[in-house]
Amino acid sequence: MAKKSKNKVGSSAQKFLDIAEIKESTVVMRDGTLRAVLLVSSINFALKSEDEQNAIIAAYVSFLNNIDFPLQIVIQSRELNIEGYIDDLKQKEKEQTNELLKMQTAEYVQYIGELISMGKIMSKRFYLVLPYDPISDKHKGFFTGIMEAFKPATLLRMKDDVFARRRAQLTRRIENVVSGLASIGLSAAELDTQSLIELYYNTYNPTTSANQKLVDVKELRVGEFNV
Repeated sequence: MAKKSKNKVGSSAQKFLDIAEIKESTVVMRDGTLRAVLLVSSINFALKSEDEQNAIIAAYVSFLNNIDFPLQIVIQSRELNIEGYIDDLKQKEKEQTNELLKMQTAEYVQYIGELISMGKIMSKRFYLVLPYDPISDKHKGFFTGIMEAFKPATLLRMKDDVFARRRAQLTRRIENVVSGLASIGLSAAELDTQSLIELYYNTYNPTTSANQKLVDVKELRVGEFNV
């Protein structure tokens, strides 16, 4: 009985998400707009010289001036789970035949354990969310937009040719942004479908995702991705 109630709640909550579907490395929103997500590297700005810092700032300003669409910067901080890493080290320690390396591995495991006991180790990831909003959507009336906001996500079924045209425009934006980031010294990679689903799954289910990993996207059935 409890399982039935849980599924009902999950299905109901999913109807009010802005995401209609995720396919071909693209997030399709309920209003027909698209999103692409880039995973971006970072720079230790504080360790740069003054000239290098000024050059980075100038490149960043130039990058922003060349962008004629909005960007969303997302920074995620998560507690880093390294239990698996420690278990691997302990296993290698047992298998090590060289006594010196065996002792060094044991000392390293002890050092990592002491480091963890002093505080949580956090990992940071930096994302850029790139939108594509068709011109036709910009001319929708106020009440039309309000009504669409309450439509279940499952109602949207974008035609393949429409999706292809919009995705092509989004791809151009991705290439522009990746090129601009490279001029700053940053590398960026577009998240594929599997990575996007895992990102949203982990974001909406931080506790569950730590213990229950998401299956491969090819094994997912319609309605299984409840966030």
